[in-house]
Amino acid sequence: MTHGIHHVTAIAGPAQRNLDFYTRVLGLRLVKRTVNFDDPTAYHFYYGDETGRPGTLLTFFPWEHAAPGRPGSGETRETLFRIPEQSLAFWSERLAAHGVGHQPVEERFGERVLSFADPDGTRLALVAVPRIGREPAWTAAVADEHAIRGLHSVVLGLLEPEPTAAILTDVFGFAPGGREGTTSRFVAPGMDMGGIVDLRTDPSSTGGRLGRGSVHHVAFRAADDAAAFAMQKVLAENHGIRTTDQKDRNYFRSLYFREPGGVLFEIATDIPGFAIDEPVASLGGSLRLPPQFEPRRKDIEAALPVLAA
Repeated sequence: MTHGIHHVTAIAGPAQRNLDFYTRVLGLRLVKRTVNFDDPTAYHFYYGDETGRPGTLLTFFPWEHAAPGRPGSGETRETLFRIPEQSLAFWSERLAAHGVGHQPVEERFGERVLSFADPDGTRLALVAVPRIGREPAWTAAVADEHAIRGLHSVVLGLLEPEPTAAILTDVFGFAPGGREGTTSRFVAPGMDMGGIVDLRTDPSSTGGRLGRGSVHHVAFRAADDAAAFAMQKVLAENHGIRTTDQKDRNYFRSLYFREPGGVLFEIATDIPGFAIDEPVASLGGSLRLPPQFEPRRKDIEAALPVLAA
C-alpha cells in the first residue's frame, strides 16, 4: 500500500514572483508549467525534485490579484520540507540574504525546525533530518549538501482532530506518532518523504478563508486507480463521505473530498507522472496543456502573464 502526501497545492499572487521564489530562493525545480484545469486563464506551477516524484511536490495557482487568505481552523497551517541535518545555518543565512524573515529555530517532536513564509504569506518550514544527505536532490540553485529533499509534513489546524485522525489512519494508512501540547502527529509507516501529518487543535479559532497565501488542498498518494477507488470505498462505507468523480489531471488522476475538519483532501495516483508530455531533461520548460485545451492554446497563452526566463 502506498502511503503519504502526494502534493500540496496553494494559492499565490503574481506568477513571476512565485516562480522566482521557489526556483531561485528555495532551489526547487519547476517540473510542470501548465494551467489550472478549472480556470485556464491562470497558471498551475508544480515544484519538486528532478522528476517531480510524489512526496516532493508543492504546487501553486497564481492569481495576480488574489485577496489574502485568513488563517483559521479547517485549513493547512504550514507545509514543511526536509533538509540535511547540518544545513539549518546555511538556510537561515540564505533566507536572510534574500530578505526573507524567519522565526528562531525551534524543536518539534525531537527535530529542529526553521519557520518562515513566502512572499504571499504561505507558511513554510525546513526540518533538519539526519542521514538524508545522499538522497537525490535538484541542485540547479542550491548545492547538493544543503538542497531540499522533498516534503516532510503538513500541519492542519482543526477544532476537533479526532474525525480527521480517523480518516488518516483508516483510509490513508497513517499511524499515531505521538503528541506534543495541542499537536498530534500521524506517520505513514516506511514513508520518508511526505510521511507526516500533524493535527493541531485550536478550539478557539475561527474558520479560515481561502486566498493568497492559503493552501487549497492536500493530496494523498494512491499507487494507481484501483488503490484510489479502494480508498474511496472505505471513505463511503466507514465514514459516510462521498468523493467527487475521478478527474484526469494529465499527470495523475484525482478524487476530492472535504474531510470532517474542513480541509479539502485529494486522492492522487502516482501514475502516470510528469514525463508523459515532455522529456525529463526539459520538464517545466514550456507551457503544457491538456488535450481539451490545445485548440484554445493561442487564446490561453495570450491571457496568461508573460514570464521572464
